[in-house]
Amino acid sequence: MIVGIGELAGPFALGFLRLGHPIYPMTRHTDRAAAAAKLPATELTLVTVREADLDGLLSSLPAPWRHHVGLVQNDLLPADWERHQLKPTVAVVWFEKKRGRAPKVIKPTIVGGPRADLVASALEAVDIPARPAISDAALVNALIAKNLYIGVANLGGLALPPGTTVGSLWADHRELADAVASEVLDLQEALVGHPLDRDNLIKDMIESFNADPDHGATGRSAPQRLERAISQARELEIEVPTLQRVANRP
Repeated sequence: MIVGIGELAGPFALGFLRLGHPIYPMTRHTDRAAAAAKLPATELTLVTVREADLDGLLSSLPAPWRHHVGLVQNDLLPADWERHQLKPTVAVVWFEKKRGRAPKVIKPTIVGGPRADLVASALEAVDIPARPAISDAALVNALIAKNLYIGVANLGGLALPPGTTVGSLWADHRELADAVASEVLDLQEALVGHPLDRDNLIKDMIESFNADPDHGATGRSAPQRLERAISQARELEIEVPTLQRVANRP
């Protein structure tokens, strides 16, 4: 079952079909209680709604579907599913899917959790490289690496002219990128509750930038991501002067 039928859901759906699994698509507005009565058990309930809708959807997920949940959103950390008492399969997605275009892969997607092999196989079936995480800790590290990449690209990009690429951000605006990276990592450390290997995370971020240097730094969700980061910093009592300057830009 797939809840949320946007562009990102398409490659997963096609992959599951190629593996011989039936797909039951639902929008975020579907009456899930009624659907659960007709379809009480699923091998995987893949939730592909946008980040802003995730918490509310998980809180109202019917009990029969809670045992095999899959998550693909950006900005995920363990607290996002632990507060719902879930043990999900999580895909750290490193491909982009836009309407009318084939998926654009930046690097292999990392998948962890109970159904990691199934999800990775579905992506591989549609020629999207994927591999299971070797441990829960490796999955969390992969999530943080993706959060850092998106945070620096989006939040740093908001301070630069429209159309700035991640390659240009890193090559031509290094001071800004470094400052944003430091503040994003401060937030990630506070959110996961332990120190991070910052050097390796920065190295991973640079490799991701180099893998697709022409990728746009910002997108539609960048302003909301900045607002959320500043709100988290306020709650955690963390100073984020660079992000504040970006938010206060003319």
